[in-house]
Amino acid sequence: MREITAPLTDETARSLRAGEQVLLSGTVYTARDAAHLRMLDCLREGRELPFDVRGQVIYYAGPTPTPAGRAVGAIGPTTSVRMDGATPTLLREGLKGMIGKGQRSAAVVEAMRECGAVYFAAVGGAAALMARCVTACEVIAWDDLGAESVKRLTLDRLPLVVAIDCEGRSAFEDGQRAYLEYMMEDKQQQHE
Repeated sequence: MREITAPLTDETARSLRAGEQVLLSGTVYTARDAAHLRMLDCLREGRELPFDVRGQVIYYAGPTPTPAGRAVGAIGPTTSVRMDGATPTLLREGLKGMIGKGQRSAAVVEAMRECGAVYFAAVGGAAALMARCVTACEVIAWDDLGAESVKRLTLDRLPLVVAIDCEGRSAFEDGQRAYLEYMMEDKQQQHE
């Protein structure tokens, strides 16, 4: 399993391949639906974003309340398609990576290819375990949004899969294709 650090350099982002397993450390930011809408408002109004997105990774997550002795509560991925309307704009501003779950729209994949960005899939249902990979958490914008506020996280070896790489290759599509090929091969062997 390959270890990488955020923020991502162009070289690192472009070296990742769909289906590759990684351990991500470093600084990432959380932002969900409401925060994405506010970021778009900032850009439309000519205001600065709450953090410089160039090279950064956004984790589509909203951690639960923090228990004693932890940096965050459970922190599982949000369904990524909910952010697809804002994502191409943020990619063109320099965003290099996103963490979430589920497929992305054709417009997002095209913007990823254009901008050299990568999409990581996190395991759904393992939010409490994923919280162990967060060593620090600080709200940096829009505290009024509660769990959806923008937070700066420090990660230590968060396990992820490269779901879509900078070339637009998709682990979702590759995995589905491989499964179908396997099933066809298995059927043929059963008939022989």
